[in-house]
Amino acid sequence: MVDVREAEAGGLVRAFVYFFTLLYGYYLLRPLREEMGIRGDVTKIHWLFNATFVVMLAAVPIYSALLARVPRRRAVPWVYRFFLLNLVAFWALVRGDVAAVWMARAFYVWVSVYNLFVVSVFWSLLADVFTPGQGKRLFGFVSAGGTAGALLGSATVAWLSAHLSVGVLVLMSAASLEVAAQCASGLSRWARRAPPAGADAAPRRDEGALGGSAWSGFTAVVRSRYLLGVGFQVLLFSLGSTFLYLNLLRIAAAVLPGTAARLALFAKVDLAVNVLALAMGSLATGRFIAATGLRGALAAVPALTVAGFGIAALSPGLWTLGAFQTLRRALHF
Repeated sequence: MVDVREAEAGGLVRAFVYFFTLLYGYYLLRPLREEMGIRGDVTKIHWLFNATFVVMLAAVPIYSALLARVPRRRAVPWVYRFFLLNLVAFWALVRGDVAAVWMARAFYVWVSVYNLFVVSVFWSLLADVFTPGQGKRLFGFVSAGGTAGALLGSATVAWLSAHLSVGVLVLMSAASLEVAAQCASGLSRWARRAPPAGADAAPRRDEGALGGSAWSGFTAVVRSRYLLGVGFQVLLFSLGSTFLYLNLLRIAAAVLPGTAARLALFAKVDLAVNVLALAMGSLATGRFIAATGLRGALAAVPALTVAGFGIAALSPGLWTLGAFQTLRRALHF
C-alpha cells in the first residue's frame, strides 16, 4: 500500500496515529462549537468572530516567540498539553454549569483558535522529521490517518449525540489529544535515532530553536508576493464561508429544537464533507487537475460558490445551505 522503507516504518506509524487521534478529537469538538455558538446567542455570533481574531493576534506572536527559543520537539507537546488543560477546565465548567452563556461563548472562540493551531503544528513537526523525498512517498498515507480520524469523530457525534453528554465528548477529545502529544514526542525521538538512509535520511532540523522574532512569520508573508497571494486567497474563501456559515447556524437555531438534534446535524455535515473529500481526493482530483490544470482546479470552488449562493438565495432552507456548505468544503479540501 505504501512505499515505505524498513527504517521508516516506526515513524510512519507514529505519524499516522498522531494525525488520526488529533483529528478524531477535533471532530468531536467541531459540532460542539456550533452548538455553543447557538447557546451563546446566535445573533451575537459575529462578536465571537471578532474575539477569535483578537485572540489569534495575541496567540500567534506568543507561539512564534516560543519556537524562536525552544526546539520544536519540546515545544509541540507543550502546546498540546496546554490545550489539554484548557479542555479539562471546560469540562469542569460544563459539569458545574458555571456561567453557561459566557462559557459557551468562550468555548466557541477557544475551539476556533485550537483548530488553527493543532493542525499547523502537526505539519510543521512532520516537515522537520521527514525529508521532502520521504514526504512524497509517505504523507498521503499520513493524511489518510487524519481523514479516518475525522470520519470516526464525526460519526461518533452523529450517531451517539443523544447518548453522550457535552462533558463526556470534551473528555474524549482531551484523551485523544494526550495520545497525539505522546505520538509527537515519540516521532521526535524516532527522528533523532533513525539510521541514515542515503539521500532520504531523516533530517535533524528539529534539534534547535528556529531563532528570529515573534513577528518573523508576518514579515516573511509581507515580503513575498506568493505568500501574500495565498493569504488573500484564504481571506476571500473565508469571507464566503462566513456568510454561508452564519446563515446555516441561524436557520439551524430556528428549526431544530434540541441540542442532540443540532449536534447530529453539524456532525453529519462534517461526516459528509470528509467522505466526499476522501472520494474526490482518491478518485477525481488527480484527473481533474490533469485535465484543467491547477488554475482550473483552483477556479472550481469560486464557480461552485457563485452557483451555490444563487440557489441559496432562491431557496434558503436548512438542507439547501447544509448541502451547499458540504459540497464547498469538500471541494476546497
